[in-house]
Amino acid sequence: MIAGAAGLVGSALLRQLLQVKELEKIIVFVRRPLDFKHPVVHQVVVDFDQLDSAQEWFRGIDTVFCCLGTTIKKAGTKQAFRKVDYEYPLVIARLSAVHGVKTFCCITAMGADPHSSIFYNQVKGEVERDISELKISSINFFRPSLLIGNRMEKRTGEKIGIVVFKALDFLFVGPLKNYKGIRIEKVAQAMIQTASHPQHGKHIVLSGEMQ
Repeated sequence: MIAGAAGLVGSALLRQLLQVKELEKIIVFVRRPLDFKHPVVHQVVVDFDQLDSAQEWFRGIDTVFCCLGTTIKKAGTKQAFRKVDYEYPLVIARLSAVHGVKTFCCITAMGADPHSSIFYNQVKGEVERDISELKISSINFFRPSLLIGNRMEKRTGEKIGIVVFKALDFLFVGPLKNYKGIRIEKVAQAMIQTASHPQHGKHIVLSGEMQ
């Protein structure tokens, strides 16, 4: 199952999963139908504020990928941002636990820390903390640096950041590797590799490892 398949990493993840011949079924939770069809992909249009009504789709699923995420600017308010980046992933994780999902993979962010003074990082840290308490065999959090990929919406500041990161790419070695901008395809690949060989317990995959 993928939640957030229309997003930057989620769309890359879906494209790569379609190359895995062993997969029998991919459930995709979307707000509106994606503009494509594939025999193994089952699109489920859901109201993320009413996820409990979609819990039947969790039955028989062994792996859930949560790629939900927004920005405070796009969400409009801190409360709206928290709903997308904390409440929705936590509900999805709880439903995963209830229905016996074995592996849960969730994108958070570099710097995730529930005690952070930065609201964005604080929310990401809180969702990691609370999902970690659930009874799921393998819980995996992915903390990418600046994501490099083609976005639908315009983010001028982010585009400038990507240009700078690329220009200074040679500096991000050793301990600084976690701060190097990362292609969305590499994040998706890391998620699939982790889910293909799940390890028991909670795991944090840093951006440098995904590189």
